[in-house]
Amino acid sequence: MTTEQARRDDPLDDFERRDIEVDGVSRRVYVTGTGPAVVLMPEMPGISPDVARFARWTREAGFRVYLPSLFGVDGAYPRAEAVETVVRRACVSAEFRAFAGGGTSPVVAWLRGLARRAHAECGGPGVGAVGLCFTGNFALTMALEPAVVAPVVNHPSLPLDDPGGLEMDEEDAAAVAERVRRDGLTVLAYRFENDTWCTGRRFAAYRALLGDAFDGRVLPAGAANPDPPPFFRDVVGCAHSVVTAHLVDREGHPTIRARDEILAFLSQRLGPVADGVRR
Repeated sequence: MTTEQARRDDPLDDFERRDIEVDGVSRRVYVTGTGPAVVLMPEMPGISPDVARFARWTREAGFRVYLPSLFGVDGAYPRAEAVETVVRRACVSAEFRAFAGGGTSPVVAWLRGLARRAHAECGGPGVGAVGLCFTGNFALTMALEPAVVAPVVNHPSLPLDDPGGLEMDEEDAAAVAERVRRDGLTVLAYRFENDTWCTGRRFAAYRALLGDAFDGRVLPAGAANPDPPPFFRDVVGCAHSVVTAHLVDREGHPTIRARDEILAFLSQRLGPVADGVRR
């Protein structure tokens, strides 16, 4: 590890490290904060410092955050070589069905169990689920768990080989649409225009499934951070990660407004939060 990389890695020292077992499978989960539960899923290539920053903002807004380790090195700064050490491995994993025709990723069943556990621990009207990139759509399929009442789908990239695909099988898609309709849920979603990993075709497919319950918001590509970490600069190669790697931490910026809209959405569905976000 280089000195520069070590300086940018995040030790995650302000998170409680828990090994949580669901249906016989144990995973490391980083937990922080008090209040209603929010399950925040990492983007590729893992729980980066930017993902941890968003978790802290969520904590400071009045929520208890559950951040599961699903791939990569926890806290690592996203470097380009992660495409070999993390991305390719995840793409062939049986837990993640990264390509069209695979149906719903099996790891979502574990995430629903985590949401049930979090709701039992925190109480309140339900749980928020925030997906990012590789896990973006997981927030929607997690809504098959009744405890999940606030799904946020950020720049979902799966399936990688079908720009209009939804990364769920037909049965799950129908069940999700029925749950959203029956319980009056709204699905909040974000992407950048010209994102080649999460295209307008994908958002159109969500709207076709969910109708007006899908609130898909598109930011201009020029609003993205022009100097993201190497993985996003060299591998992703376009404006993609709205509230993490491509966020510009400046008051009034479109990506900061997106962050605040997400926190307000969680507050509306899960209960009151603190006034503003402590920075």
